Amino acid sequence: MWEETRANTMEQPVPNEERKMVNPIVDTIQQLGQTMTPQAESNIFCMTIIGQIEGHLVLPPQNKTTKYEHIIPQLVAAEQNPKIEGIFIVLNTVGGDVEAGLAIAEMISTLTKPTVTLVLGGGHSIGVPIAVAGLKSFIAETATMTIHPIRLNGLIIGVPQTFDYLEKMQERVVRFVTSHSNVTEERFKELMFKTGELTRDIGTTVIGVDAVKHGLIDAVGGLGHALQELNGYIEERKRNGIGGLPQ
Repeated sequence: MWEETRANTMEQPVPNEERKMVNPIVDTIQQLGQTMTPQAESNIFCMTIIGQIEGHLVLPPQNKTTKYEHIIPQLVAAEQNPKIEGIFIVLNTVGGDVEAGLAIAEMISTLTKPTVTLVLGGGHSIGVPIAVAGLKSFIAETATMTIHPIRLNGLIIGVPQTFDYLEKMQERVVRFVTSHSNVTEERFKELMFKTGELTRDIGTTVIGVDAVKHGLIDAVGGLGHALQELNGYIEERKRNGIGGLPQ
């Protein structure tokens, strides 16, 4: 009798219909780190760039990463979806692969739909170009951004061509940041090559207000400020017509 009662009170398996509803959500969380909220459909697509930006090399499983091969298709889908009128990018990243970061930044900067970025926590290293890629950028008062020269890990060939390659890659980052923000090339390189501020390295860490002061970020603000600005761009675009890049 006890065994029969115990068997009857055991947890029953989840019906197939419920599994079909749950599994896609779980898969999306596991693979992309995000899912649609169970609220009314929004005209704003929110994308998070967190952890380390993963490029051509797969990082260890314990690392929290943002994979550029996941981000790029989402941006393409958001650009093509007529229901999405604005794109909101939230960053809390330590940086990562230079080419992957630049690819994401280029994609964001060439979207025809209004885009606003918000740095929360940190937008370090190659996260800087992504942070400045939108129409307007915000940074939380306590958030930081680390600016430093391009670095290589692992085995490198110690020949002049290697250093020329590094310099050219660095110039790509400098050109993108200075052309999409208000910081001058001289000031950005000064921050990049500053000594004595970062332990065991050269570069500069700027906090909220300082990032705005240097011209890297447009304004200090949070979620409400960023969404208010994005909604303003959306309304302006509607008044001026749908086609073309927003002004």
